[in-house]
Amino acid sequence: MAHNTEQLTLYTAKICPYAHRVEIALAEAKASFKSYQIDLQNKPEWYAPQVNPASKVPAVAYGGPDVPPETPSPKSTKIAESLVLVEFVADLYPESGLLPKDPVLRAKARFFIEVVSSKFSPSYVGFVLRGESYDNVLKGVEAIQELLPESGKYAIGDEFTIADAAFTPFFARLKIAAENEFGKYELGSGRKLLDALESPKYAKFNAYAGRLLERPSVKATLDEDSIRSTYGVRFART
Repeated sequence: MAHNTEQLTLYTAKICPYAHRVEIALAEAKASFKSYQIDLQNKPEWYAPQVNPASKVPAVAYGGPDVPPETPSPKSTKIAESLVLVEFVADLYPESGLLPKDPVLRAKARFFIEVVSSKFSPSYVGFVLRGESYDNVLKGVEAIQELLPESGKYAIGDEFTIADAAFTPFFARLKIAAENEFGKYELGSGRKLLDALESPKYAKFNAYAGRLLERPSVKATLDEDSIRSTYGVRFART
């Protein structure tokens, strides 16, 4: 299926939902690539000057000679930012279906991502990282649910697209955080959020989210143990 011949190296981190987007896209494309885990608390000295001046993940080194990830070649093109990279993978592997051919469906996928970025991911950050009310999470869920098609398994229909790849890592981490009461929020709020989400009014959202977590590309790239252990340390309750 995959026919791209240039070398591709992904700089990533298991904990990072942004990097996870690109891992899902690469798995969907059945791409061959190298992966290098960046320790976000202790980044290698060569990373910012040679790969991503913003010093964040994800980033990609594309093309150029086939070299070890720790010694990126100046001849490779460096690309950063998760949504840029998800579309880049979709462009490299058009047969993956990540980016629909129909312009209307492309626009719908990009609009879905816009709602993830403006409504859903900020509510996850607010709840888990800042201890804000989970009411905003429920509003984010409602915003996503409103966009879901009446019939169809995924964000814009029956095909898994960039829209689904953009959303899934945030929902997966929210679920892990809430189930384990990991976060800056009051103890017990994780369970309350999960109970609230079980309401029939979120049935469509829950069916969608459940399908995402069963998707082989998601199962292959979501390291729940690593996320649990990192969150366990970060949000240890004394």
